[in-house]
Amino acid sequence: MQTSTAIPPRSATSEFSVEREWHSDRRSPARWVFSHIWRYKIYILGILIGSLGNAGGGALMPVLVGRAFNAVVAQPPDIGSLGLMAVLIVVSQIVRAILQLGRNFSSEIIGQRIERDARDELYTSLIGKSMSFHDRQSIGDIMARATNDVREVNLLMNPGVNLVVGSAAFLIFPIIIGPRIHPQLILVPLFYVVAYVIAVAYYLRRLAPATERVRRAFGRMNATLAESIEGIETVKGAAQEEREIVRFRGMVDAWRAAAVGQGDVESLYLPSLIFGMTMALGLLHSLLLYHAGAINVGDVVAYNGVLMFLQFPTFATQFAYPQVSSGLASARRILELMNAETLLDENKGGYAGQIRGDVEFDHVTFSYGKDERPALQDVTISVKAGQTVAIVGQTGSGKSTLTKMINRIYDVDAGCVRVDGVDVRAWDLDALRRQISTIEQDVFLFSRTIAENIKFGCPDATQAEIEQAAKAAQAHDFILSFKDGYNTIVGERGVTLSGGQRQRIAIARAFLADPRILILDDSTSAIDSATEDLIQQAMFRVARGRTTFLITHRLSQIRWADLIVVLKQGRVVACGSHEELMRTSTDYRAIFAGDDERPRKSAMRARRPTSDSPHEVRGALDIEGREWGMGSGG
Repeated sequence: MQTSTAIPPRSATSEFSVEREWHSDRRSPARWVFSHIWRYKIYILGILIGSLGNAGGGALMPVLVGRAFNAVVAQPPDIGSLGLMAVLIVVSQIVRAILQLGRNFSSEIIGQRIERDARDELYTSLIGKSMSFHDRQSIGDIMARATNDVREVNLLMNPGVNLVVGSAAFLIFPIIIGPRIHPQLILVPLFYVVAYVIAVAYYLRRLAPATERVRRAFGRMNATLAESIEGIETVKGAAQEEREIVRFRGMVDAWRAAAVGQGDVESLYLPSLIFGMTMALGLLHSLLLYHAGAINVGDVVAYNGVLMFLQFPTFATQFAYPQVSSGLASARRILELMNAETLLDENKGGYAGQIRGDVEFDHVTFSYGKDERPALQDVTISVKAGQTVAIVGQTGSGKSTLTKMINRIYDVDAGCVRVDGVDVRAWDLDALRRQISTIEQDVFLFSRTIAENIKFGCPDATQAEIEQAAKAAQAHDFILSFKDGYNTIVGERGVTLSGGQRQRIAIARAFLADPRILILDDSTSAIDSATEDLIQQAMFRVARGRTTFLITHRLSQIRWADLIVVLKQGRVVACGSHEELMRTSTDYRAIFAGDDERPRKSAMRARRPTSDSPHEVRGALDIEGREWGMGSGG
């Protein structure tokens, strides 16, 4: 028997991952965004060339206008130079427009691709997270991050970074052109650049927490909306529409207050004041130099025209920086999901043999949270391959939790669970789960065709195999009653089907997967008595030779178990056959207390079938035993 295989570390960012040729840098939001941008170097070059060309062409224009002004005021006017300046202005602005188009095109391409890549990366990460992670998360908030926050990362690039880079180029040329006209003319643009950098740094420090509050308030608002829509039947059934409206309105008001707070920060944008001071100082300085005869009138026109181009970084970045800040806040929220640790690891390269079906719980303890009461406490059970185990107990006793330890939906806090003698944490997670099927009371169906739902775990299954599984689950007839048969698209979560129909499709899905370990969690609770008889016959046949765990209170199912385990408050209080437990276990008898003697005696006569004949199976399942049924949970 396999007994020793390495157990992976207990913390990682994913229990399942997809091999990628490239991995982003998740150490910080800025590094993460930059690592995505850096993938598209040719477009980065397009942005830089376009920005410099746009700024250079813009700065060249007032210089040419200044020379044209000198040509006009000359005595006599220099018409040839004037014409040349006009031609150069036209040509330079055409080139500038082409380069600006290339910059915007490159920026848009990068932005859209970042959004695509971020969505793919986030979706893959979310699919790979463990159930313990998803238990802690609000679906509405996840959807807000996966949709709106990812979109904000796109807008961070375009127009955000696009305008920031473009405006930075506009800061360079006044410093270059000013001293070429006169050395002293570097002072005013240099003053603007230094004051601008200090003011923007202060602005961003105040802006970052404001945008963070807006993004989180939006997430909470979206979570409230999603919760209300998902539970709309409960809301209407309890006539609580008005209360939910008030609750959602409160979330909207909180989001609005956060947005107004961000607006207050944005209103205190000091570069606008600095720009006004710069223009006044620049005009005064150039006129003083002109009065001193150091520069001519054309130089005054050219210099003040160049200073006017500082208007673009002043006002463009007033819009761009909030977009960048909002994008980084969104990136931080996305990284919170992707970097969140999970206690499960897929353990690629772990043990991946064919399951025989031996299952052992060795002093297993588990709780859903550090501060919560343990759901399972010191549970020890040994199950041999091919055995059927019925797990019974009152609601909340830990029945479902126990079975979720087998396929590592959750990992134990103490002790271990072994399959075929191998700790489940040492198994390759994919190999383990592929050979285990679970049919739960709360069946989830995807908004796809019935055939696609049945073959979900076996995507290569043929139509004949799908129909064979459906017939075994007593689903074939009702499926054919639909107009499109197996191609009928069910609504989200299967809402267009009845509870019994959903459960039969889930049972067909499990039959098709041909698992070595089968877990039935009150899987016939929504099925009528006649159909249940037929399904239980099929379930008995499919369980033969497999290890089967039954979570149920139905005596008709408990009776054909090889072993019955009684749980109470997360502890095993009794194990044995039905007859033994009825004699020795008070807790087991309490499960059936309150029913009269007639059904009890009738149920006690039920026996496990010795053949596969429908008559034997029907006798074993004893319809009267269903009168003992109680809701299960755990």
